[in-house]
Amino acid sequence: MRTLPDTLTPLDLASGTVMLDAGNFIVDPDTWTKEFAEHMAEVEGVTLTSLHWQLINYMRASLEEHGIMVDARWVIKHLAKIEGITKSEAHKLLYVLFPYGYVKQACRIAGMRQPRAWSTG
Repeated sequence: MRTLPDTLTPLDLASGTVMLDAGNFIVDPDTWTKEFAEHMAEVEGVTLTSLHWQLINYMRASLEEHGIMVDARWVIKHLAKIEGITKSEAHKLLYVLFPYGYVKQACRIAGMRQPRAWSTG
């Protein structure tokens, strides 16, 4: 269930203030910074590696190009391509990188809005 948009919390970072909804998702993806990603990764207990950053950068580029967040299946396909593995292996690897899932962790860290409904691929 999507949280109410009027329940907002400011997150003050050195790079600026970011507004979060009740689910800790960014309200305005344009306010996302790498500092925000590092902060949210720490909150989520995720240590960002170069592979995490490749996925985050892919997600951000897709958002910028298409105006909507990328579906998990495209992230899995991208991960399979860059790692030279099958989509099934990439799906498992995505959950190694983001143990609580694509929406809960990857989208949150990459600065995507909370989706209304979502397929996790």
